[in-house]
Amino acid sequence: MREKQANRRIRLLLVVFTVAFGAMFARAFWLQTVEAAHLSHLAKSQQQQTQTVPADRGTIYDRTGVQLALGEQDTTIYADPQLVHNARGIALAAHTILGADANSLYPALKNKKLQFVYVKRFADPTKAALFLKKSFAGIASYPEELRTYPQGDVAAQVLGFAGVDDTGLGGLELQYNRKLAGRPGRQTIVRDPTGQAIDVISSQPVQEGSNLFTTIDHTIQAQAEKVLRETVSHWGAQDASALVLDPATGEVLAMAQTPGYNANNTSNVARYAAGLLRNRTVTDTYEPGSTFKLVTLTAALTDKLVTPKTRFTLPYRLQYAGCAQCSVHDAEYRPTVRYSVAQILSYSSNVGAVTIARKLGPERLQSWVQKFGFGSLTGIDFPGESSGYVLPLPEWSETTIGNVPIGQGISVTPIQMASVYAAVANGGVWIQPHLVDRVGGRSPESWKHRRLMSASVDREIKAMLGGVVNDPGATGNEARIPGYTVAGKTGTGQVATAHGYSSTNYTASFVGMVPASHPKLVVLVKVDDPRGSIFGGVVAAPAFAAIAKFDLQYLEVPPDAPKTLDASNLSATQ
Repeated sequence: MREKQANRRIRLLLVVFTVAFGAMFARAFWLQTVEAAHLSHLAKSQQQQTQTVPADRGTIYDRTGVQLALGEQDTTIYADPQLVHNARGIALAAHTILGADANSLYPALKNKKLQFVYVKRFADPTKAALFLKKSFAGIASYPEELRTYPQGDVAAQVLGFAGVDDTGLGGLELQYNRKLAGRPGRQTIVRDPTGQAIDVISSQPVQEGSNLFTTIDHTIQAQAEKVLRETVSHWGAQDASALVLDPATGEVLAMAQTPGYNANNTSNVARYAAGLLRNRTVTDTYEPGSTFKLVTLTAALTDKLVTPKTRFTLPYRLQYAGCAQCSVHDAEYRPTVRYSVAQILSYSSNVGAVTIARKLGPERLQSWVQKFGFGSLTGIDFPGESSGYVLPLPEWSETTIGNVPIGQGISVTPIQMASVYAAVANGGVWIQPHLVDRVGGRSPESWKHRRLMSASVDREIKAMLGGVVNDPGATGNEARIPGYTVAGKTGTGQVATAHGYSSTNYTASFVGMVPASHPKLVVLVKVDDPRGSIFGGVVAAPAFAAIAKFDLQYLEVPPDAPKTLDASNLSATQ
């Protein structure tokens, strides 16, 4: 009996083993045939992984070697949920050490359908090392660069910013993105079953990004921004812009505007208004008003229609083109006067400028507008430059000859206007304005030159611009700087609307050169919608003087009019 029971148990055990081995063989067959390709790919992906090795983005410097934009080396930690064994432990450690959100991280680590989850991006390297010492399965890391701007809001609209992937999204960061970014490398890594790297089997070297050396001087830039903030606050203006150029080279020493923003806080760009991010000195246009009279007078002098001493009898209001609406008048009421061409510029007579323009005629005036570069790009090395707008000659009406000569019915950018006055300061030769001196060790390109006026006409224009500042009762007296000669022009432009011109909104501007005897700097200031006064000579000229005075002293430019410096000191002590 016992022998039969033993045999029965042996046969049962044999059946169990046969079924078990059959199931094992069936499973093995399934894995080696149907699932072979999938499992092979999975095994390989767990053992070998090709990674992109990011290149370090080049640093942006000012002209003195001060860092304006650079990369900080951080560590990005990530997980492969398919290799993670302790999701809870990882989430808690990431929260405690790295400051990660454990509640959102934990379910992601548990999701076996995923192969990549950020544990913490741009982690502090010291904290990252502490976290990685815990050797969690499925955790890996790579170095990543976070773009920072040491000067904060200084030159923010010029520099632009780079996104979280270190790609330039605005300003010089965008314009020179390819040079700054370099070229990433690649490496194939072998990992153990826990996800830890054990070998590198192939690699492609990284080509680091080139450094960018700008023409900007961060001290001149910061001072210009400070003056603009004070000007906007004093006049209750909407905003303001300024440019400082070296007329001999076309280099932009400062390109300022207010309000600004801190370039380190652009992770959520949507919170900023579009106008705050734009570099308005390059992208935005305005009707320049009387600063544009330079073109009208240069044309008439060059074509020998007038000399600086030619006189005209000028009523307060001038009718032209035989229509009741075709009239122009000066900014403030005055009796009929007899002004020379130089006085027309000094006292900014609209009637005088239109009178001279009528001697030129539309065709010649239009050709001079184009010769000066208005309606065309300057070619400055900055994205989004506007060409402004010049009315095509076939579209000129009876009123156009009364508008364009005084800077109405035409739109320009601040960089266009500043570069034209820089040409006057440079003996009549225009040089393409630019913001970058070199990329790496090479200059990015050769900058264009062209002559706008003869040397003799340039001397006449420069002398007349000096009268704008120095003649008693002229519009630019507030631009005087003790110890230095100044030449420049005021501008007061009405703001165009869909229904004509605003009666309350104006653009006040001043653009000039110092020292006028041998110009080292050209400074333009533009203030939008000031309250209390609208005139460029009142609102913008003092800001010009404040910026230029600081720059002259900072650059150690010797005074060219020491007597005015002595007189200023004497009056201050009395």
